[in-house]
Amino acid sequence: MKDVPALFGSLVFNDEVMQKKLPRDVYLSLKRTMMQGASLPPDISDTVASAMKDWATEHGATHYTHWFQPMTGITAEKHDAFLSPDGKGGVIMDFSGKALIRGESDASSFPSGGLRATFEARGYTVWDTTSYAFIKDGTLCIPTAFCSYSGEALDKKTPLLRSMEALNTQALRILRLFGNSTARRVTPTAGPEQEYFLIDKSVFLRRPDLVYTGRTLFGARPSKGQEMDDHYFGSLKPRVSAFMHELEEELWKLGVPAKTKHNEVAPGQHELAPIFSTANIAADHNQLTMEMMKSIAGRHGLVCLLHEKPFEGVNGSGKHNNWSLATDEGQNLLEPGDKPAENTQFLLFLVAVITAVDEYQDLLRMTVASAGNDHRLGASEAPPAIVSMFLGDELTRILEAIEAGSNYHGDAKRYMEIGIGMLPSVPRDTTDRNRTSPVAFTGNKFEFRMPGAASSISGPNIVLNAAVADVLRGFADTLEMAEDFESALSTLISASLRAHKRIIFNGNNYSEAWVKEAERRGLSNFRSTPDALPCYIDEKNIAMFMRCGVFTEQEVRSRYEIHLENYCKTLHIEAMTMAEIARGLIIPAVIAYQGELSALLCHKEALGRFDTTLESRLLERVSTLSARLLEALTRLEEEIEETRVPREELALCRFYRDRVFPAMQALRATADELEPLLGRRHWPMPGYGEILYSVN
Repeated sequence: MKDVPALFGSLVFNDEVMQKKLPRDVYLSLKRTMMQGASLPPDISDTVASAMKDWATEHGATHYTHWFQPMTGITAEKHDAFLSPDGKGGVIMDFSGKALIRGESDASSFPSGGLRATFEARGYTVWDTTSYAFIKDGTLCIPTAFCSYSGEALDKKTPLLRSMEALNTQALRILRLFGNSTARRVTPTAGPEQEYFLIDKSVFLRRPDLVYTGRTLFGARPSKGQEMDDHYFGSLKPRVSAFMHELEEELWKLGVPAKTKHNEVAPGQHELAPIFSTANIAADHNQLTMEMMKSIAGRHGLVCLLHEKPFEGVNGSGKHNNWSLATDEGQNLLEPGDKPAENTQFLLFLVAVITAVDEYQDLLRMTVASAGNDHRLGASEAPPAIVSMFLGDELTRILEAIEAGSNYHGDAKRYMEIGIGMLPSVPRDTTDRNRTSPVAFTGNKFEFRMPGAASSISGPNIVLNAAVADVLRGFADTLEMAEDFESALSTLISASLRAHKRIIFNGNNYSEAWVKEAERRGLSNFRSTPDALPCYIDEKNIAMFMRCGVFTEQEVRSRYEIHLENYCKTLHIEAMTMAEIARGLIIPAVIAYQGELSALLCHKEALGRFDTTLESRLLERVSTLSARLLEALTRLEEEIEETRVPREELALCRFYRDRVFPAMQALRATADELEPLLGRRHWPMPGYGEILYSVN
């Protein structure tokens, strides 16, 4: 049996290792730096670097890398060996404080949205001291921020750290008003639930669409999908169980607190959920989790799919971001307590989140906008594109009473009637769970359910942190100037609720009635990525980011350009892949099948004594569909050619959505009709049934 406590963090340069490897004064100085989120003092950097190198080489590491998160959505690393010439023709293992703190990387080859040109290549990686270094694949990985020569953020970590600092500053102002003079830091916490698919590698390699795009661009629905709900929470298949076991062990070594694993709703779909961590560490851990899922799957003859919608007709994969606020004293600021109606501090923070989500609902929607996630949102398997909040009946009634200025008389604690005498009575939670809500309060945190499985959680958390920080700034400004704090607090909470209660909805977000009701309330409904992305550069949103010090205007606009470009590139690759598969695989297969049918039909007719109804009707049906297939393919190729016409980037995005994507759907629809007619022997790719049920 594994000694999990000993295994956990065994490849992490954590507090326990630091205390053993560093002089006490250096350790204390480093810890102060980490707690304050500051840069490492130069006078101790060489000592820390030497200790880190010694520890890493003891674990077999030969290289180090500054591990960062550029705007590609994945991680990046450049490896350098711990080598320095010894002047005698040999080498020594060496690692300096300067190399630990700062590295240099090419800043022109990563997406920059115009911040960097090809001739402006210099960029810097800077150690994020709040996130522990770790060893992966024989390399010491140092989590870093990534910025340009002139200081612009070129990554996802830098603005996340900025947003955390903004939230800390404003939350502490509020705590001081409530008499808390001892808390030194407030940090957002996050716990992303990661959904994914596992399929057999041999099947994957025979599907060019999966190889190139991560999703199936063709595929008739199988006889059995997820209709029976028998996969959800079902027993794990041996190969899946072995994969999950190894994944957990490897993540535990890296200090990732992987906690929960289970089968998800769709066949072949699974989920991993960690224990909460500080938001930037949670983001690091989630990037590591996705990377490890992909690499470990290969060791088991599997492929891990993180695309939001790899298969038509079965549920796609999301990433539920559980977000809360905690002090360095261990207090959860979104914990209602036994009497939430009397807990005014909790209520103020709750109302701040409500206000932030309402005022910046467009930005929250924008953070989850992508070509892949457009397949999920609003498809009765994920929250709709309309942002709203679920609070549950009791909290909603409390807030309604506060808004009305009346006393709240809550129900006595209710117990569930189980009906089996030997089982104890179970007290009801104060809220049910609403799986259709985009932003759901789940007891002491908010679950933001809209992000897609493949995305970084940094984007949603940047906006949540910044938006709440901006609202708290306004609250603190008002309350700090108040002559009567209690009266001003009551007025502020009531007024904020009246202004922003439209965002609260506890019902079924999938219903058509809600879409109409949301429109009546004035809530936004951005159905696609090209609809949502312009919110990024709305003057209101740019102003908020700048007030919080999260982005400069130039940094916001650069990210807007990157998102537009990614959307166009994704659909272009998918369209080109569809055309390639249709011309190179499907049409030849259809022609060959028609040839066989024609030959058989002619042979039977020549014999003159066999019924040819089957062959005639099949040949007629396949011939009709093959003509339609060619027509749809020709149209798609014409639309692809039209994308070469110069257009403004947003107009090009809309062209892909309105012209290219419908042409892709039309081609798929015809091909999917042909697939069952040709059957397994003639169809050139594995079908859905083989893919989804390939893992034993």
